[in-house]
Amino acid sequence: MTEEEKRLEEDRERQAYWRRWGPYLSERQWGTVREDYSPDGAAWQYFPHDHARSRAYRWGEDGIAGISDNHQRLCFAIALWNGEDPILKERIFGLTGKEGNHGEDVKEYYFYLDNTPTHSYMKCLYKYPHQAFPYSQLVEENKCRGYQDREFELLDTGVFAENRYFDIFVEYAKADSEDILILISVVNRGKEAKSLHLLPTLWFRNTWSWNQADEKPRIKNLKSDQGLSIVEASEATLGDRWLYSEGEPELLFTENETNKERLFGVNNSSPYVKDGINNYIVESKKDAVNPNQIGTKVAANYLLNIGAGETKVVKLRLSDRADLAAPLDTRFESIFQTRKQEADEFYQRVASSCSLTEDRRKVQRQAFAGMLWNKQFYYYVVEEWLKGDTGELPPPEPRQSIRNHDWIHFFSDDIISMPDKWEYPWFAIWDLAFHVIPLAIIDPDFAKRQLQRLTREWYMHPNGQLPAYEWDFSDGNPPVHAWAALRVYNIEKKMYGRADKKFLERVFQKLLLNFTWWVNRKDIEGKNVFQGGFLGMDNIGVFDRNMKLPTGGYLSQSDGTSWMGMYCLNMLAIALELAIENPSYEDIASKFFEHFLYIADAMNQMGGGEESLWDETDGFYYDMLHCPNGSYIPLKVRSMVGLIPLLAVEIIEEETLKQLPGFRQRMEWFIRNRPNLKKNVACMETPGVGARRLLAIAYSDKLRRILEKLLDEKEFFSDYGIRSVSKFHAENPYIFNVNGDSYCVNYEPAESSSGLFGGNSNWRGPIWFPINYLLIEALQKFHHYLGDDFKIECPTGSGQMMNLWEIATELSQRMIQIFLKNESGQRPVYGDLEIFQTDPHWRDLILFHEYFHGDNGAGLGASHQTGWTGVVAKLIQQCGEK
Repeated sequence: MTEEEKRLEEDRERQAYWRRWGPYLSERQWGTVREDYSPDGAAWQYFPHDHARSRAYRWGEDGIAGISDNHQRLCFAIALWNGEDPILKERIFGLTGKEGNHGEDVKEYYFYLDNTPTHSYMKCLYKYPHQAFPYSQLVEENKCRGYQDREFELLDTGVFAENRYFDIFVEYAKADSEDILILISVVNRGKEAKSLHLLPTLWFRNTWSWNQADEKPRIKNLKSDQGLSIVEASEATLGDRWLYSEGEPELLFTENETNKERLFGVNNSSPYVKDGINNYIVESKKDAVNPNQIGTKVAANYLLNIGAGETKVVKLRLSDRADLAAPLDTRFESIFQTRKQEADEFYQRVASSCSLTEDRRKVQRQAFAGMLWNKQFYYYVVEEWLKGDTGELPPPEPRQSIRNHDWIHFFSDDIISMPDKWEYPWFAIWDLAFHVIPLAIIDPDFAKRQLQRLTREWYMHPNGQLPAYEWDFSDGNPPVHAWAALRVYNIEKKMYGRADKKFLERVFQKLLLNFTWWVNRKDIEGKNVFQGGFLGMDNIGVFDRNMKLPTGGYLSQSDGTSWMGMYCLNMLAIALELAIENPSYEDIASKFFEHFLYIADAMNQMGGGEESLWDETDGFYYDMLHCPNGSYIPLKVRSMVGLIPLLAVEIIEEETLKQLPGFRQRMEWFIRNRPNLKKNVACMETPGVGARRLLAIAYSDKLRRILEKLLDEKEFFSDYGIRSVSKFHAENPYIFNVNGDSYCVNYEPAESSSGLFGGNSNWRGPIWFPINYLLIEALQKFHHYLGDDFKIECPTGSGQMMNLWEIATELSQRMIQIFLKNESGQRPVYGDLEIFQTDPHWRDLILFHEYFHGDNGAGLGASHQTGWTGVVAKLIQQCGEK
């Protein structure tokens, strides 16, 4: 057992709380729903970036390369000033939704380089230009660009030309669970000496302004004769902490309070406000900080003069101990060295079953680092948010009907895995189901807690719905949480030898409520065909499926129905696993078995009528439009919607049937007595390889015909994964005319050329990892049943025959190679970005984008979307297993 695993065990056994401190600061708190008290729900406009330096947040904090405790009482991050910027660089900048030609977009360069599950060692990099940060240029240029244009990025401004920037590395190492060493290394990459104000900053999240019962904390200066600066931070529930700073920097104290005078033109109750340190440094207002050296926010001002190519290092230590005699002596370096070595040993243990190239190890390690750095404190109490705070003006009445008003039970005060802490600094429920897959490899306890949190009564709606995401908790996301729970359970069982059936049972019981919600809310005619709405597929359909259809009527969704089939099978698999020790679960397993047969029959036959979702001529599944006059129109878009049926597949082992005779008896009775259902599902009577049984929506001829399109490089099969929309539509766009309007779906390999939601949205064409990952698992399951003899041409038309396991591996390799250096030494993820391809200070820094170009694999969308794209760490693990 490695030292990191020992720390995880200590945390699990509550012997030490190693996870109390971590990278839990957001990278953007401004412009979020939580901070929005506007009448129209325009979160970005109500609380813009320009307000962020001056306005105290209500629900969280943000910062650069920062940490906090698990309830975000006390925060630490760096601030910077290059002598040119109009404001301190205290937080990450980007464009709001209306400022960017392709939506909101971060305009900075920062990279997560390393992290361990207990955050015993962490490292990240921020690149800061020598010149003034071009805030206005980024906004104005992007406003001028249309949907056909590329986004205008920070690199395009020229501020990084001739290496005129600082590389700022921030590292943390824990001496113990409450004693954190901080090492900040500033490298001048330019050819000239430059000065930099480095301001490590410690502050308390403002709770006292919103809750009069909260005692105001305080930070004060302590005199020291050790050649150190020491401040003491005291808070009622956290206790006392001390920040030791190397040397004797100038200490700047202020309050984490809103500068009402700047923002609203009214008097401040105190001259010391949130932007006081900014005003002192940038505007030379010497009275902006407290000369008594006390407050709720403090920065240590280091003025560093750094020669060309030189590195300057600053050491600090945040501890629960006031009696550290020499906190920054040689033991400081030895602790760092030890933690780095332990991190290496831990990841070597993780990869012990693999044979990986150095480049694959590098990509996997940074993927894990991104997953861990994207953990965030998420605080949101909907009832309080709707009502407003004591002593403050109540929120405007219209907000009561804008969003989340029917989620007043929702109460989050947790550390949650975020898709991205700038573009999506809030949890997204179906994203998170994919996050837990790589997280389970390195920290199954945290992965399990994530899934358990979502199903607790302070998250889950009383009606059984799971909250989708902050912008609209009531939206519909694919029901993949039973799948995620089972995968986490199996990953932990395989890697660590622990079969946590209590976790599995706890989640299963709550998902029974969620499954019932789906059945009651999304099956209009009671025919087991579902109309799930959005389901993450708004981008590849003819219409915005969350809105009223221009034709009237409703859609029967191929993907919505298939997701429910998959949900049934996932719940069946969990029930069978639990039934081995608790026979009472055999009954519920039978229920899901039977329900799946009805869904599969509906998908394939719809009672034998013309409304079938399977098109026998095309050999593909389509959504079906039900018109008010009773007619049906198949919406023949070749998209991921027609591939989702492949995901509804499960294997039942013969050994399981032997152990569960009650379930086996009921299954065989149903097969004998419901022949009309079994013929449209899969072969359940003839045992497959190893006497297994197969349940699947798409089987036999349907499976082959879908795979022919899936593996066709002129359709779905890109060099870098499966496209969301078939390339067939590049020359054959699908057009639907109604009421004088035309709705068109064509193939676009990169960002959308339109801002329309539904019909023309930005996932069209590009490759995204969640469905690709599920398709790989589905192919592996089919192979598990069909064996090596079932082969199909891959790619279609190549003459090369592969079994389904080989195809799954081929697809995995195509996805992985997005991030790997090719024969030319370039990484497809960076496309034609020369600096990322050739510069030694950029080329090994990996970003895990939201989605990828459908033809060349270049990264698109949110650049730090290490959430669902982080599953590449699991793919690398699988492909490298010995």
